[in-house]
Amino acid sequence: MTTPAGFDPDTLRAEIADLLGERPEDIHDEDDLRDLGLDSMRVMHLVETWRARGARVEFADLADLGPAPTLLAWSAYLTRA
Repeated sequence: MTTPAGFDPDTLRAEIADLLGERPEDIHDEDDLRDLGLDSMRVMHLVETWRARGARVEFADLADLGPAPTLLAWSAYLTRA
């Protein structure tokens, strides 16, 4: 199965790093994105950006993905069949 363009971990990493003013290489697959400064306002911005690219995503769904929001969890959610 291929990952739809724009929702693979590396693309999400670059997008989130830009939003947080961080370097992509400083954000790891399993980091809790809240610990890096990703707050609810930024998540809502990402949700709107991803919807514009065709994702069926809701803020609440991202918040409910396991104990912590991570790149891998979000990528898997965004690319689900």
